[in-house]
Amino acid sequence: MNFLFVALGGAFGAMLRYAISLISVKTGFPVLTLVTNILGAVLIGFIVGLVDNHEEISENAVLFWKTGVCGGFTTFSTFSLEAVNLFEKKQYCAGGAYVTLSFVCCIFGVVCGRELATFVKG
Repeated sequence: MNFLFVALGGAFGAMLRYAISLISVKTGFPVLTLVTNILGAVLIGFIVGLVDNHEEISENAVLFWKTGVCGGFTTFSTFSLEAVNLFEKKQYCAGGAYVTLSFVCCIFGVVCGRELATFVKG
């Protein structure tokens, strides 16, 4: 049964990622992947924050949201490919900025998500 919750969450996360990819952005910088990864970091931080604060969340809900949705939604493999593409095109500043922003903002996103969960609990 756990696999079903992960699969459903993964499908939902993948659909959300696809929906974001449909947004028209005119730039060579992979901004939509960056935004997706930051949102995913905030979401996983929020879920962990709720669990850490002993919110009454079922194991199935955690599997759905944390493993399924976040796993299907975030795009680390796409991030990696886009970073390599930028470096191969000798766009070293853009590539460095993209890698740095992705790591810093996503780590900060997890922290923000956890704090948001604490705030929501009141």
